[in-house]
Amino acid sequence: MPQWMAMPDDDTTAVNAADTSDRHVDPNKGSGRRSWRDLFAIPPPVKRVFDKVPLVTYEANELPARAPRDRGENVLYVFTTNDGARNGRPSFNPSCLRWQVRQDEETSGAYLKFHSVPFSTAPSSNHASPSGSLPFLLPADRSSDSYFKTQEAVTSSKIKKWIIRQRRKEAATINESEDVRYEAYASLLDNRIRRAWLYQLYLNPANAALLHDLYIAPCSSNPFVQLAIGHHLREAATTELTKSLASDTIVEDELMHEAEEAFSALSQLLSENDWFFELDRPSLFDANVFSYTHLLADQGGLQWRENKLGGLLKQHENLLRHRERVVSMYF
Repeated sequence: MPQWMAMPDDDTTAVNAADTSDRHVDPNKGSGRRSWRDLFAIPPPVKRVFDKVPLVTYEANELPARAPRDRGENVLYVFTTNDGARNGRPSFNPSCLRWQVRQDEETSGAYLKFHSVPFSTAPSSNHASPSGSLPFLLPADRSSDSYFKTQEAVTSSKIKKWIIRQRRKEAATINESEDVRYEAYASLLDNRIRRAWLYQLYLNPANAALLHDLYIAPCSSNPFVQLAIGHHLREAATTELTKSLASDTIVEDELMHEAEEAFSALSQLLSENDWFFELDRPSLFDANVFSYTHLLADQGGLQWRENKLGGLLKQHENLLRHRERVVSMYF
């Protein structure tokens, strides 16, 4: 619902109640008590005009009118190309890849397909997402009046809960680890490995061309716009790193050392098992690990000019086999 808000320090009286009869007031009277804030005060006549035009807080934007409303399938919007979406290729963004997999009639895989939820992928950007970041999912709607209904997108933070609800409708089980160590190992991916990934892709000058091809060139062909986008991306990565590290100093060697320890811990956790935490089939944790290992491996398709993280990954054969297992079964 729209919210009506008056201007600050609203004066609801028509005139000042002090003395309305004397209009010839000495302009110097009381000047010694004036504050510097008075310089920025809105004149009462102007203020009363603005009070009649209150501020409005609008609800979240609906999906674009061109978004198809008679869709009979789930669509996952990710960072990818048009060709990549048509051919079901993995996204080049880890946050998207953990949820995405190629649509196939007989296999299922990275988290949606791990639980046999059919879907297709489509290219998009953060600007198109209701939450401001990818991925997001548009659920299928097969009802006869679907065209006239506003579709509610499922943002990345709610995809797992949405999958659980879909599986419960089918009386199916969700294969997730209840190991008490889960959060500790998940933090290795969300902190140590992610920080090293951000530095290698966004802040390492050697990989500037790759960053340009993935995130800058698809947005605009204007060189000035590209320059601004590149600056914004690097600034955002720097801000996230300094906040995560609680330090204004970013040292590449320290980031890579932390990532090396994280890969070693993950390798020991996996050991000789097919899936993490000794589960009989892959879970979200497997998808999270795969979202980094696939993009860092030589076969991941990214044209790294400098790939120190990939070199650290090569030291752990079982993590590489885990990646190959996911690719062969679900892509």
